[in-house]
Amino acid sequence: MKQAKAGPNILMTGAPACGKTTLVEGIAQSLAPIRPEGFVTREVREKGERRGFEMVSFCGKTGILADISIRSGWRVGKYGVDVAAFDAFLEELHFDESPFVIIDEIGKMECLSSLFCMRILDLLDSFPVLLATVALRGTPFIESLKCRDDVEVFCMDSHTRDQVTKHVIQRLRSALD
Repeated sequence: MKQAKAGPNILMTGAPACGKTTLVEGIAQSLAPIRPEGFVTREVREKGERRGFEMVSFCGKTGILADISIRSGWRVGKYGVDVAAFDAFLEELHFDESPFVIIDEIGKMECLSSLFCMRILDLLDSFPVLLATVALRGTPFIESLKCRDDVEVFCMDSHTRDQVTKHVIQRLRSALD
């Protein structure tokens, strides 16, 4: 477990498939009475093959972020990214109505949206506590988030997942009390 500067906001990082999304979903369930706002990004699979990514909010809204069939000027690898659909999805989320926001994830696809980047900065600069997953190696924007004084960064792997989860829940509970 690696910790950076302490702050009211927590960023989780680690290699792909180390359990970051599973961790934030578990924390969202554990802290459900607080009614977190935000979303998780999940793989969309067809016949065992990953074909894209969907966004699922904690209030039940869904949308497609990227897919191999999307024809877009915005691409990350083989995936076309639907920035307009992502922006519309974000507009329906009310981050200011909860003291606790979860974002899974702050990644290359999501950062193609200037609205998303602006809302992340607004969240970090405002009252709500933010728990987000971020790419292990990211864009300059992502790396700048990891260096903020009001952010605590945890790097996890399959061996430290349980320990990190307990510590993050404790940090969130103390920040939200």
